Amino acid sequence: MKKEILIVLIVLMAFLAKAQHQAMFTQYMFNVTAINPAAVGSHETLSLTALVREQWVGIEGAPSTQTLALHAPLSQDRIAAGLLVMRDRIGVSSQTAAFAAGAYRILFPKSTLSMGLQLGFSAYNSDLASLNPNNPNADGSINQNARNSFLPNIGAGFYYYTDRLYAGVSAPLLLNNFVEDGFGDINAENNRPDLERHYFGIIGYVFDLSPSVKFRPSSLIKMVEGAPIEFDFNANFLFDDVLWLGASYRSFDSISALLEIQISDPLRIGYAYDFTISDLGQFTSGSHELMVNYRFSFKKDRIITPRYF
Repeated sequence: MKKEILIVLIVLMAFLAKAQHQAMFTQYMFNVTAINPAAVGSHETLSLTALVREQWVGIEGAPSTQTLALHAPLSQDRIAAGLLVMRDRIGVSSQTAAFAAGAYRILFPKSTLSMGLQLGFSAYNSDLASLNPNNPNADGSINQNARNSFLPNIGAGFYYYTDRLYAGVSAPLLLNNFVEDGFGDINAENNRPDLERHYFGIIGYVFDLSPSVKFRPSSLIKMVEGAPIEFDFNANFLFDDVLWLGASYRSFDSISALLEIQISDPLRIGYAYDFTISDLGQFTSGSHELMVNYRFSFKKDRIITPRYF
């Protein structure tokens, strides 16, 4: 019985992968470029971020996501550019994406307003034959692998920040697309795209509680047509500018614990554990997310800022 339940979950996740194609991260505040192209260059130096997320551990075919982001300010700091590469697998479906981003930045004395665009592609594939490879009585249509879907897309966003505040709105994928699959695309027959446009809003601020303790509340909201509005609420405490400890709540999904260590000025490492509160919680031990960020400074007189996100 348990095996049958897991097979059903895998099939459901294959369908969900089409509609919920925009991967979510618990440590989004340290990986903003994954959801907002205007954030490129905001670390004020060449920044490399690698993030790995293993969701719903214990469920076969559960989401597994890897991202690599590289970005930096360029010409007189008014132009910034970046590159985002992502690999996302859920159930029998996988997505590989690559996007180049550029931003124009308006520099104020103590703040920056950035307007960004990104252009790239997502490639989707579904290995439907793996659902029932040894069942001779299975539906022959499921034994056919889906054709790869290569889908170009564009995204846009605005991002405003100081050394204490950040806020932004974005739509990382503006083009609605259809994804071919081996089940037959009902959405295409109804003229409704499989990949709906997502909108994100983020905001966070750092408060001084004492000379050695800082408090950073933050929030993310995600809106997509045909689905409930989702939001994250986060509360993080920074001790001696070295250790971050915090917690997060994601609507309809999880409660999370966050840990980040500033190993040195250029290097920081973060970890998040999500405790699933949805119905899937009975099948999984939770989700794990590991983040590594390194900021290269090629100018000796340049201070790596902002330090808090």
